[in-house]
Amino acid sequence: MDFSLTEEQAALKESARRLCERDYGFERRRHQLRGADGFSRDLWKTFAELGWLGAGLAEDDFGYGGGPVETALLQEEFGRVLVVEPYLSCAIIAARALVALAEPARKETLLAALVAGETLVALAHNETGLRGDDSAVTTRAEPDADGWRLNGRKAFVLGGPSADVLLVSARTARGVTLFEVPADADGLEVIAYHAVDGRRVADLVLTDLALSDAARIGPEGGALAGIELAVDHGVIGLMAECVGAMDAALWLTRDYLSTRKQFGVTLNTFQALQHRMADMLVETELARSMLLRGIAALSEPDPEARRAGVSAAKVQIAEAAVKVTGEAIQMHGGIGVTEEYVVGHFYKRAVLARGLFGPTDLHLERFAAWSRKAVA
Repeated sequence: MDFSLTEEQAALKESARRLCERDYGFERRRHQLRGADGFSRDLWKTFAELGWLGAGLAEDDFGYGGGPVETALLQEEFGRVLVVEPYLSCAIIAARALVALAEPARKETLLAALVAGETLVALAHNETGLRGDDSAVTTRAEPDADGWRLNGRKAFVLGGPSADVLLVSARTARGVTLFEVPADADGLEVIAYHAVDGRRVADLVLTDLALSDAARIGPEGGALAGIELAVDHGVIGLMAECVGAMDAALWLTRDYLSTRKQFGVTLNTFQALQHRMADMLVETELARSMLLRGIAALSEPDPEARRAGVSAAKVQIAEAAVKVTGEAIQMHGGIGVTEEYVVGHFYKRAVLARGLFGPTDLHLERFAAWSRKAVA
């Protein structure tokens, strides 16, 4: 199998790295987190102008003919500098949900506006009781004379505080259904707060939120498969970000050990630290290999095989990211836990990533169940 990048993919990766190195210093990131949106609207427009918001979508879906490889390349570069713009939630997860479920007319309006950077969209699917089980939706949508009434609560919605449009999943008599909800809709309360890595997320409270039937995306009860596919793309995008964060933390630690002295010599001459650095490198390269396996799994025609491959990548990469970034803090010493130094923020992002989209034990169980079925 050929793992080399095409000319277009190599150019995309290089352009992302140049922009991140030039325009995304750590102090600028800290400043953006303290701003009203928690990210830069101007930089988001730049992402759109560069075509990054549609980099992972087919041309028929208003994209640029790419796929999960392109979004993974971008996410890996974003992970190196801890980009806080809502690329994962909007350009990957929400976009994939619209590709899978939206009718052509809605794609021409909402999806096209998303790719153009004009509208921020977020998938509001997670609930406190889901724990990665996308079918366990308790938010209800009841039909009424004018359309639907939604009641329930969504938790930890990525990109929720800044979204113009929310794609809300709710259970109807026929199953899980997706609805387009404006962020300023009556009956919707958006409770924004900071996650452990400093980024803004939101809980949503829906109280008799009235929608017309035109707000329904796709057939009633037919949204679960599309949501699962969108979430799987989100998991792989997040794991690509973790690989970038691991790689950056690894080489940042290498440079620190090469300059910091103790007992008159630099720390990189200590054999115990050399061994720990070697372990970090092995974990990072293994995670990179598992990322390729996860990207390949997204093209599996069998949904169970796809989800098993994604789960395998999630377990390996997320656990490795916590280990590598934690080791980076240990070898930096006290400076590693300060807010003013970047290495601790890699660890915070890794810890959050490990818990997002279901904990490790759920993904292990999913992979084990598929493995037993495959060999039976």
